[in-house]
Amino acid sequence: MSKVAIVTDSNSGITQDRGKELGIYVLPMPFFIDEKIYYEDITLTQEQFYEKLGADSDISTSQPSPGNVMELWEKVLKEYDEIVCIPMSSGLSSTCATATSIAEEYNGRVQVVNNQRISVTQEQSVYDAMHLRDQGKSAAEIREILEREKFQSSIYITVDTLKYLKKGGRITPAAAAIGTVLNLKPVLQIQGEKLDAFAKVRGWKAAKKTMLNAIEKDLNGRFADVKDQMVLGMAYTCSKEDAQEWKQEIMDRFPGYEIVEGPLSLSVACHIGPGAMAVTCMKRV
Repeated sequence: MSKVAIVTDSNSGITQDRGKELGIYVLPMPFFIDEKIYYEDITLTQEQFYEKLGADSDISTSQPSPGNVMELWEKVLKEYDEIVCIPMSSGLSSTCATATSIAEEYNGRVQVVNNQRISVTQEQSVYDAMHLRDQGKSAAEIREILEREKFQSSIYITVDTLKYLKKGGRITPAAAAIGTVLNLKPVLQIQGEKLDAFAKVRGWKAAKKTMLNAIEKDLNGRFADVKDQMVLGMAYTCSKEDAQEWKQEIMDRFPGYEIVEGPLSLSVACHIGPGAMAVTCMKRV
């Protein structure tokens, strides 16, 4: 049986320390802040990121360089026969396409999973890959299973401020101004491919209710056949106190479900800003 390593990136929300605990490898995502390069969880902490975001620094996301990707893979392949690489959604970044192209040089030893997930849904894919590996599946079999299941997930996000959606060109300055005056909260969704508008409501209470209703509809509709295999997720860019309160609301609404939780990845955070909350559901393989 071949020895299979799992590699992901920091968009999964898995920190370097957590990666070591799990026995997996986490490629840090690069960011340019005021034209200087930083690496998530290596030279850039969550706190420093939000400090720079709050100071209106010029922040742009990037993707790991082919050199950095290959350096990590070469190191891992000295100890393992194969790699399952789980990058962030190909609908949100070209990271996956780049990795797939590089993998062609490795004669099948590196299998790049295009399962179009991010944050806690991507994290769940890592746990699924670990489970499948422990069952004796090869890297190619793991990739095939994860890609087959890729659309069995939903993410709903509400932002606290419209400033960053305006900055990224996702809403017009006029819509942002009106939305701020009326206390409008956009609820966004990620259904695999990209960040889309889902609903517009007034105030946090209505936004949370809209997200929980959407998850309930998914569990009883799209995922009704696999409802007992679903895991819930909770991600945030708000304070830990607000996050715990949000988690409790999810648990109260959906008792008995396991919840995967963590801060939203910085690649998502720089487009939606601080104070955001998300709820997800995804099928466990």
